[in-house]
Amino acid sequence: MSHKRLARISLLLAAIGLNAAPAVMGLAPVHAAEEKKAPEQPANTVRPDMYKLIDPAQTKPLIDAKNYAEFQNRIDQAAALPNVTPYEAFILNRMRLQLAQAQDNNEASVKALEAIISSDQLKPEERARFIEATANIYYSGLKNFDKAIEWFDRYGKETGDTAKFRPFALRAYFLKNDFATAKAEAIKDIDAAKAANTAPAKDTILVLANVGVKNKEPDTYLRAVEELTRYYPTEDYWNDLLSRTRGKKTYNNRLDLDLVRLKAVTVPGRMETDDYVEQAELATLGGFFTEAKIALEKAYPNGVVPAGQYKAQIEKMRTSANKGAADDAKNIDAGIPAAQKSKDGVGLVNLGYNYVTLGQYDKGIDLMKQGIAKGVSKNPEDAKLRLGYAQAIAGKKDESIATLTPLAAGADPRADLARYWINYQTAPKIAAGEKQ
Repeated sequence: MSHKRLARISLLLAAIGLNAAPAVMGLAPVHAAEEKKAPEQPANTVRPDMYKLIDPAQTKPLIDAKNYAEFQNRIDQAAALPNVTPYEAFILNRMRLQLAQAQDNNEASVKALEAIISSDQLKPEERARFIEATANIYYSGLKNFDKAIEWFDRYGKETGDTAKFRPFALRAYFLKNDFATAKAEAIKDIDAAKAANTAPAKDTILVLANVGVKNKEPDTYLRAVEELTRYYPTEDYWNDLLSRTRGKKTYNNRLDLDLVRLKAVTVPGRMETDDYVEQAELATLGGFFTEAKIALEKAYPNGVVPAGQYKAQIEKMRTSANKGAADDAKNIDAGIPAAQKSKDGVGLVNLGYNYVTLGQYDKGIDLMKQGIAKGVSKNPEDAKLRLGYAQAIAGKKDESIATLTPLAAGADPRADLARYWINYQTAPKIAAGEKQ
């Protein structure tokens, strides 16, 4: 979970003028004729006898010297004067806040803040800053997450800016162990953002991910990581997504080659020797020899397979891949008539993908389309998935998305891969600093 903190109240002191001198009622003597009826004290002023106690010229040095007892004594004396006006109470509460902040006393700070906010002495922009500060202290200082949620919500209602602290409210639900509410509210916000064609807040997605971890809900966690790859992609997120997809109960290992192909495109920096060897093995079994040859060259860029338990198998596979790739380069066109005559279109689909691996994208995609139009008897939607990502590899983004979108609506692992390919093509590019 993000460690971003709200602005501390101490950073707001200058902005809200806690050290500013209050207006003081004039010190001119009252004429004897007027003594019988004391004039009404003007609004927003402090009587002279109170001002003598709280004059900033005298109280600021007390704070600077950490003479907190005398500072508090002056507040108490001022508060004990008769008929304290609302404005005078407001000024005294500001002083209480100043003292509480100097002492790092969070309880006293929120008590003073709440009194100041309820005084109706603040301008709207000042009021918003005080509400923000109150929510901050409850959240990060007192860890009182119920009160933090209350004040975050109040900020949204009073300012109209419901988005600013919404992720913090969701995080507060999580931190107070109300995981059900945190999950429901995070999903609601994510869905609303997507419906509005805007990116959900990253912090909101991270709350959902943490709920998945805390509650041991792999599907919840996986959904969150998928959203992260869509809106805030990094190779780490992609690698985590693909690894966990393979571990889903609904996953089918017939899609292993499809998954490793996606991994090779999305997280090349996370492809290890074993990943390339797996891709080569599966590609060889499927008759995609050029793909297998390329994968083994990436697995062993110096051409040497180190000694080990599988050295002989890998050498044999490399020999087969090299021979098959050489044959394809020379004779691949000869396979087209037989594939076109076949009643099942799978041959054309596979042949077309072989052309894609050779870099002949248009020809390969056209043959794949012919095969799908002819009809594929076994797992026909798999063929459409492969056509969709062949179009993606060829840079035909719009065509690819059109092919993959109907497949992405299901709950099966093929639908997962279709969505991932769409996300890969529509997500922001991974920044250089995000690859590791």
